[in-house]
Amino acid sequence: DICCGSEVCKERKDEAPVLQEDACIESNLCSYPHYLIPDTNVIDILEDPLIRNVIILQTVLQEVRHRSAPAYKRIKDAIHEKEKHFYTFTNEHHRETFIEREPGESANDRNDRAIRVAAKWYADHLAKKTNGGSLKVVLLTDDRANKEKAEQYGLIVYRCEEYIKSLIGNPELVDRLALQPDDQNEITGSKLLFPEHLPLSRIQSGIKNGVLLQGTFHANRDNYLEGTVFINREGEDINEVLLQGLQNLNRAVHQDVVAVELFPKERWVAPSSVVLQDDSPNDEDSEEDETENKRVVKSENVLKPTGRVVGIIKRNWRPYCGMLSQSMIKEATRHLFTPADRRIPRIRIETRQAANLAGQRIMVAIDGWPKNSRYPNGHFVKNLGTAGDKDTETEVLLLEHDVPHLPFSPAVLSFLPKMPWSITEEDLKVRADLRHLGVCSVDPPGCTDIDDALHCRELENGNLEVGVHIADVSHFIRPGNALDQEAASRGTTVYLCGKRIDMVPELLSSNLCSLRSNVERLAFSCIWEMNHNAEIIKTHFTKSVINSKASLTYAEAQMRIDDTTMNDDITKSLRGLNRLAKILKGRRTEKGALTLSSPEVRFHMDSETHDPIDLQTKELKETNSMVEEFMLLANISVAQKIYDEFSECALLRKHPSPPPSNYDILIKAAKSRDLNIHIDSAKALADSLNNATVENFPYFNTLLRILATLCMMQAVYFCSGMDSDFHHYGLASPIYTHFTSPIRRASVAFHTQLFFKNKGIINEEGFILFVRKNAIIILIPKFGMEGAVFFDNKDKPSPHLIFDSEIPGVSVPVPESEPEAKKPKLDC
Repeated sequence: DICCGSEVCKERKDEAPVLQEDACIESNLCSYPHYLIPDTNVIDILEDPLIRNVIILQTVLQEVRHRSAPAYKRIKDAIHEKEKHFYTFTNEHHRETFIEREPGESANDRNDRAIRVAAKWYADHLAKKTNGGSLKVVLLTDDRANKEKAEQYGLIVYRCEEYIKSLIGNPELVDRLALQPDDQNEITGSKLLFPEHLPLSRIQSGIKNGVLLQGTFHANRDNYLEGTVFINREGEDINEVLLQGLQNLNRAVHQDVVAVELFPKERWVAPSSVVLQDDSPNDEDSEEDETENKRVVKSENVLKPTGRVVGIIKRNWRPYCGMLSQSMIKEATRHLFTPADRRIPRIRIETRQAANLAGQRIMVAIDGWPKNSRYPNGHFVKNLGTAGDKDTETEVLLLEHDVPHLPFSPAVLSFLPKMPWSITEEDLKVRADLRHLGVCSVDPPGCTDIDDALHCRELENGNLEVGVHIADVSHFIRPGNALDQEAASRGTTVYLCGKRIDMVPELLSSNLCSLRSNVERLAFSCIWEMNHNAEIIKTHFTKSVINSKASLTYAEAQMRIDDTTMNDDITKSLRGLNRLAKILKGRRTEKGALTLSSPEVRFHMDSETHDPIDLQTKELKETNSMVEEFMLLANISVAQKIYDEFSECALLRKHPSPPPSNYDILIKAAKSRDLNIHIDSAKALADSLNNATVENFPYFNTLLRILATLCMMQAVYFCSGMDSDFHHYGLASPIYTHFTSPIRRASVAFHTQLFFKNKGIINEEGFILFVRKNAIIILIPKFGMEGAVFFDNKDKPSPHLIFDSEIPGVSVPVPESEPEAKKPKLDC
């Protein structure tokens, strides 16, 4: 009883058809109306607006999901676009299209056969419904064997390339075709540039025998000839391996899972101090860069385990955003694409629309990387818009950080509560009624998604009651429904400058689950009884109903605390919270909690254009710290509670202590001013940073704390039953989780550079963070801006330095008196 999804089929009245009866597209091959059935390898062309009326088989969708999460997400997005008329047919659950895997048949061959069976069923089914009419089904596959068997089956089948080339008046679609292995060999030379990768059987044997190591490859953002493989297996003596030079990188791409061979100790080297970006105008090896990289390495003395990639275990390629570097050969169709992420190598693509793509942000996918090719080969996916345009660059940021940002689908919205909504008597029966308490929220200005609130009051026994109240989103989301799945996919709310990508629809995030003042809201509360020394006497957790008495900004809350004439209940609550927070922070600091630093700026936006018109360094008040302390305390209390109740499956978060070598940059910087940094423990580090001051240089301590931040490891989520080390290094806490909602921020750097777009020359104080052989890394605190400043000439350092912008297309403007300059210059 599974519907075919076509308008020609009148059997199902309860499901609206998706596929149009008049499915026409101008084609030299298929002059009749037809539906397309693509196999697993035909994905990128499906996103083009021209391609409509496509049947996505369940088999294909499952294979795509298994092979590539980003590709699966893109195809799901296309399915949700109503105007494209994509229909998902669950062929694995239809009695006439489900097939069993035959003895000796591979999973891949079984899936190919399932696709052919489903295509044949559709062809026969539509023929019946149209009395042998002209509506057909066309199977698209780039698998030669699958195509031959489909033809024997009597199906209409074409290779993707021949079908796309048959479309009338749409030559740009050809650029979206993935390169096949034969095509890739045609556009690369015969000279072998890289060693052959080992077959998977030899890799598995080598890892088992301890001859090879398996790990995840991380490319160096500042040096394209260098990378590190982080070893995945516990118990290994070596947890990371340094790779240097193109041959040893051997076609690994950032985030690939690779097999590495460790060199003998006499071949171990130190990380390079050269900043190298692959900006050669052609495909030639940059021998000068290789030589410079090696020459500098020999001058260093901190040796690292070093090796080479001998095989690829799993590619983790995704579509990449960036810009086209046009070939200098006129009428050329082969060009290099430069990704926005400097950790990704340049990609060679074929396109006939290079002139139209100049100055545009585009998306490109990798098809393969032959051993005789300097760069991976790929193909054009889509044009994102003009480089430097705010909307385009925001889209690039979201895509590069894999942030789901399409509007919520009708299926998701259908699970929202019907308005008007109110708290019922049934709700009150199962929740603590805390509406009488002096609860308030403290947030940044303009915040509409208020997800936490606090209160503090004195009890009759002289102790204090303190509560953290978190919006109870779970009340509105049932497990497993479309709303739950979408929220799980998004994971967090993402904040951009002047824009927010919600985890849940706005009705929840900014209304029903926003703890706004003077409205009743559902919450989940963590409540402590404390003495006046902030020592916890008892803790309890409850679902609750609250009515916030005030929605304050940090500045407003601070003003209340400081104004001695104000003595209302909310102000008294804030003063109590602030006093306790200072005690809690002091206690954490005594245990070794780190106070680190990163430059943060706040923008003032034009009310009409929403462009940044001014920016300033964020000023943190006592109330910022007050809220932070109680959010941390709630997270620690909840972490202990869920671990006590669910010892094997509590979702916790830990922060590993960094290896000693991570602190090299910090120790070296401190020694430049005759200061010592001790790293034996978090407490020793915290004390060292507190004592690291330089007379007449107050910002030096902040610089050290910024460097200390760079030394830290990434905090990670984990399941309590799968690990024994729960410690959070940065917070000096034995256990931690995220009961309060985590968020992500992504777009400050772009808006900072957008601010400079029409500003002329600005003189501002900057500090050198690192010195490299051919560059310095500088920080401009006022703008929270960090970047590489290259010497004009590698051999003769010049007082004029080139500032390298993170965002191509947006940079500090060049004065008209220097028309020959390609990039803006700073005098230092």
